[in-house]
Amino acid sequence: MVLKTFGWSFAITVLGLIAAVFYDGWTALGLVAILAIMEISLSFDNAVVNAGILKKMNAFWQKIFLTVGVLIAVFGMRLVFPVVIVAISAKMGPVEAVDLAFNQPDRYQQLVTDAHPSIAAFGGMFLLMIFLDFIFEDRDIKWLGWLERPLAKLGKVDMLSVCIALVVLLVSSMTLAVHAHQHGGVHADKQSTVLISGVAGLITYLVVGGLSGFFENRLEEEEEREHEEEEKAAREGKSKSAVVLAGKAAFFMFLYLEVLDASFSFDGVIGAFAISNDIVVMALGLGIGAMYVRSLTVYLVRQGTLDDYVYLEHGAHYAIGALAVILLVTIQYQINEIITGLVGVVLIAWSFWSSVRRNKALAAAEGNSGSPDKSEVSSGV
Repeated sequence: MVLKTFGWSFAITVLGLIAAVFYDGWTALGLVAILAIMEISLSFDNAVVNAGILKKMNAFWQKIFLTVGVLIAVFGMRLVFPVVIVAISAKMGPVEAVDLAFNQPDRYQQLVTDAHPSIAAFGGMFLLMIFLDFIFEDRDIKWLGWLERPLAKLGKVDMLSVCIALVVLLVSSMTLAVHAHQHGGVHADKQSTVLISGVAGLITYLVVGGLSGFFENRLEEEEEREHEEEEKAAREGKSKSAVVLAGKAAFFMFLYLEVLDASFSFDGVIGAFAISNDIVVMALGLGIGAMYVRSLTVYLVRQGTLDDYVYLEHGAHYAIGALAVILLVTIQYQINEIITGLVGVVLIAWSFWSSVRRNKALAAAEGNSGSPDKSEVSSGV
């Protein structure tokens, strides 16, 4: 099962790491590995959400998502999108940006470094909104209960996450952006740039979230309509074409999944700039990570183990929050890429360990009493 599900991911990993060594030696291999791990850790919740929807689709549409969807995810969001970010922030055409990336890496590095404050502000706001919307939602299962319970109560205030994000952006522009880091170790005043880019990141999050919500609502409406038609057909003794049902519902699922997948891709793509500015290294690392996310989605669907490690989603979102803070700090200060990459890995590992402890506690409680309340079992933290 593991080899069948992750076979392509293993093959892409080997090829990607070999390509990294040939491209820029062992340093590139290390960065590609960190980027791949970061992408997997940040996108685990994406895989969980995808699996929950994908299991409702028939085999044909599952295959479409795992083939056409991979092309969109790997080549669209992980390769084209970083070039677009650099082109916009550095005010040049996409073709010129690609040419610089491959033929004039020093100049490309300089432009990316000078554009980093805008990239960091845009990405920091986008990631911060993902984290805030998660942490302010009242969930049955809580990982760090002492923190998540009061935050869930505060989350009942409308638009609180937007207000906090705007305050963080304002403070960042008035402090960190005044002495923004530039190429050559110099500093410059980038207050207006950081403000505009941060607002753009916030708007992007709201637009992408709105589109995802739109497709989700359409999906729910379609499923409800088809359910009513099935009941009507059953009462009249008629049969309903399974192909039509699967086709329409699955088509909306596919559209929704692609928008949702794109929205989750932003955090990995933007966060990658905190680890490396090299377009080839970014494409290799994020591409490998995207393949594993797809394979993980299939594995979760086939194994039916979405609820086995319930704190992993929490750990991924805490990693997103940490990365948002790191990106904003890098507007003025340089932070070692290794530290940045390991933050997410540590949080994911911690949440996995907490999930394992919870599962053991549930098993022990079930053996003693018969039916424990899963939402009340302590995570041990």
